[in-house]
Amino acid sequence: MLSKPPYTITVKAADYLTRIAETVTRLEYGLGFKRDIKLHRKNRVRSIHSSLAIEGNTLSLDEITDVINGKLVAGKQAEVKEVKNAFEAYDKIMTFDPYRVKDFLIAHKLMTDGLVQESGEFRSGDVGVFADDVVVHVGARPQFVPQLIEELFEWAKTTELHPILESTIVHCEIETIHPFADGNGRMGRLWQTLILAKWKEVFAWIPMESLVFEKRSQYYDALQSAQRKNDSGVFIEFILSAILGAVEAQAKQISEPTSSTASDEIELLGEFVENANKFVERFVDNGTQRSILRLMMAQPTISAKGIAEEIGISPRGVQKSISALKKRGLVERIGPAKGGHWLVKGSFPAKS
Repeated sequence: MLSKPPYTITVKAADYLTRIAETVTRLEYGLGFKRDIKLHRKNRVRSIHSSLAIEGNTLSLDEITDVINGKLVAGKQAEVKEVKNAFEAYDKIMTFDPYRVKDFLIAHKLMTDGLVQESGEFRSGDVGVFADDVVVHVGARPQFVPQLIEELFEWAKTTELHPILESTIVHCEIETIHPFADGNGRMGRLWQTLILAKWKEVFAWIPMESLVFEKRSQYYDALQSAQRKNDSGVFIEFILSAILGAVEAQAKQISEPTSSTASDEIELLGEFVENANKFVERFVDNGTQRSILRLMMAQPTISAKGIAEEIGISPRGVQKSISALKKRGLVERIGPAKGGHWLVKGSFPAKS
């Protein structure tokens, strides 16, 4: 029988959980967050900047943006490499299985390639976490690490806890086990984001790391308290407060744009819809294919299954129509089935 990680769910944590779930539902169904590709990209850069800054990377948000955009940045090459690695890991996040140890190691390889000797491997030696010259935490002995991670993932896969709580406990346990020679903090945060994104995809684009970075001293205090007490209750409270702050900030940003921004978006949206409809009417006669194209343009990240549910036909029928559209060169899939998006090839302004 698998041992349950030690945790306590406080009243405060339960309140945070309820408020997070409510706000995420608004982001997923009631607002334009899922379709705002430009905001997604900005948030991804913020996530990378914050997660790396927590670990001491000194590159600014603008510099990290330049690195991701392929521009030369005058900085420490190791820090530039950290950015490139983190971007690749986050870019492939939806391709990982959060309960598969092999994927955990692949992600670590992406995150630390060229930076640490044991990249993509569990550490072979003992490791401690220091505050100045004082040891504040000692990781599990290296011979026990593979089994401990295997058991943690098996527990996470089978637990009936809410995914928000599950992901936070996994984050805490990764930090406690300390499975790698380096990159444990980055991996703990990445893996929590992955579990959350598998529950609600919008979490792939919510920069909760930014709130953790802003309160990083509290983050470390909560983590050390959890490790000292052998109970992640205080860490759960802290991380849930950070998640709540992140999702509420996104909801506010989407629902309360400035008047000038709102006016510009409405004008652009009207132009987009008008030209998109002209494109569909001009090039596509089949009614089902027209509906599919309109959905792809409105929701570029929608899955084939989601399209089938929206228009009320079988997944096989959707795949047949998509194949026909691809054959005509009207649509292309960019990226994997999970985490990618549709590109409709027409002469109309892109929706920002």
